[in-house]
Amino acid sequence: MNEEGIKRDVIVIGASAGGVPVLQQLCAALPADLPAIVGVVIHRSPWYQSDVAIIYGRHALIRVREAKPHDLLEYGTVYFAPAAHHMLFTRTHIDLTRGAKVHFVRPAIDCLFFSAAAVFQKRVVGVLLTGEGSDGAQGLVKIKSGGGITLVQQPREAPHPTMPLSGIQENRPVAVPLAVLPSMLGALSRGEAIEADEASAGYERMSPRWV
Repeated sequence: MNEEGIKRDVIVIGASAGGVPVLQQLCAALPADLPAIVGVVIHRSPWYQSDVAIIYGRHALIRVREAKPHDLLEYGTVYFAPAAHHMLFTRTHIDLTRGAKVHFVRPAIDCLFFSAAAVFQKRVVGVLLTGEGSDGAQGLVKIKSGGGITLVQQPREAPHPTMPLSGIQENRPVAVPLAVLPSMLGALSRGEAIEADEASAGYERMSPRWV
């Protein structure tokens, strides 16, 4: 799954329905010194203002913040897309745009995934978590075509499995339980070798009935 020495240090994550507690758990488990840039898109209402740092960072060691225009991309930071804006990664910083909705939503997961894949290619890990719809599935395809690694939350444990299942149908990513995900992301960001069989150890691989 990962060759030794290839540091997958750009992690992009998408979630929708059921994503708040899942992302809270994930952020709380990431180390402060994670050698990676992390971008997160969760589908948000444009009419409701929420404090990302409090909701997702209250119990986190890693820095958690809502992205602002032209934020520099830094290791050890989780950037959340703000409401009503697509979030894009450039080589050095974040761009925010109020462009047309994608999959009827803004922010859209695919916008982040496509931008990260175009710039960082094999350095990217794409992660699709719980949610409804298919946003993010094509983004996973783009990430894998650029040499990156693609993961989805194990559908059996996802509160809303449609989104990870759509990723599986398009991309055949590795399905990972949430409890395993933080340590796997840490290993990938450090460039540790992970074989396909080793990556599947300790959790249940996809079975045909989920495809």
